[in-house]
Amino acid sequence: MKWNELSDQHCSLARSLAVLGDRWTLMILRDAFLRVRRFDDFQAQLGIARRVLQERLAGLVDAGVLEKVPYQERPLRHEYRLTQKGLDLYPVILSLVHWGDTYYAGEDGPPVRFHHKSCGHTAEPVLTCSCCREALRPREVQPEFSEALKLALKTT
Repeated sequence: MKWNELSDQHCSLARSLAVLGDRWTLMILRDAFLRVRRFDDFQAQLGIARRVLQERLAGLVDAGVLEKVPYQERPLRHEYRLTQKGLDLYPVILSLVHWGDTYYAGEDGPPVRFHHKSCGHTAEPVLTCSCCREALRPREVQPEFSEALKLALKTT
C-alpha cells in the first residue's frame, strides 16, 4: 500500500495517519499546543525548511485541524490556531509525550511537566472507559468490527 492511499482504508488509525503521520506534523501540533501561532515562530522553533512547513501547515488547514486567522492587514499575515478538531488531539499528543517521558526522558527526567490547574498536581494522562471510568488496559478491551470493515476484509 502507498502512503497516499491511507485515507482510503477502512481503518480510523490509517485515516488519521494520512493527516498526522509524519514527524513534522506532530512537532507542529506540539508547538501549536504550546501556543506557537505564526509561521516564522514555527520555523524558528522547529528549524524546519520553509517549504516543508508551508506544506504541513496547509495540510493541517485543509484537514480542519488548524485554521488561518489574519492578524495583520498590510501586508496580510496569518496565524494558525487549533480548531476544535485540533484541540481534540490534545489527549493524543499528551499520551505520546507521556510515552516518550516513560521510555526516553533520560536521567534528568521529563523536560516538561503538566500541572492540572483544578487540583494543582502534576498530571499524567490515563485512558478511561467513558461509562465506568476505569482505566482501559490493552488486555481488558475487546474490539468489535463494524459490518463495513468485515465486508472490506472479505473483499481484499
